[in-house]
Amino acid sequence: MDLTFMFLKHRRTFYLVFFSALVFGVIYAFFVPHKYEYVTLVGLAEKEPGTFIEKPGTVIATLENRWLPEYQALYQASHNQSLPFDIHFVNPESTALIRMSSEASVEQSEEVRRAHAHLVNELEQSQSAEVSVVKGALESQIESLSQTVGMLESYNDAGEAIAGTVEKRLSLEATLESIQPMEVLAESRQSSEPIGPARTLIVVLAGMLGLMGGVFSAFFMEFARVVRARVSES
Repeated sequence: MDLTFMFLKHRRTFYLVFFSALVFGVIYAFFVPHKYEYVTLVGLAEKEPGTFIEKPGTVIATLENRWLPEYQALYQASHNQSLPFDIHFVNPESTALIRMSSEASVEQSEEVRRAHAHLVNELEQSQSAEVSVVKGALESQIESLSQTVGMLESYNDAGEAIAGTVEKRLSLEATLESIQPMEVLAESRQSSEPIGPARTLIVVLAGMLGLMGGVFSAFFMEFARVVRARVSES
């Protein structure tokens, strides 16, 4: 009975806190823009299946510590503000993929696409250069082995040496043929659903917080009243 009386006595405080929290939750849920995840997938260049031209960890380190900071500096210089979203890099386990992801609103989607495209371009140039170096080294070795075979053919007892050299050359030629360049599998692909809590859930949580806050405020107001009364009596 005392609790009911106390609640009724401070019901205005309860309603004020409850409806303030609820209104704030509704405003936040319906006026703050939804964010989506934008994903770019890149398949790294491989010398042969499972053997990378450049290790994924090295690629991610270069993206995080060189190319992304450079792009952020360019964006800051041209827009007088920081890049309004983050870009994260992951190498999914046991794959040759680099996953590039950002969370942004629809209004920022073009900026996300430009940023991802810039980083993909930097990575593509680097991977192409690495592939060219590896191919050049293999071609030089193949040419050297071909010359060696030509020299050995002038000897009568060099059959075993010729066979070994030819086998090695064929192996290098197979490696050369198996080199796979970098491939862009998806670029700034937008998630089908917004990320984060749904609007209904936000409103429900705001209502629950308002309810708890309102009850606490009513108790606090009654506690403060009792304290003031006792101080006045003393």
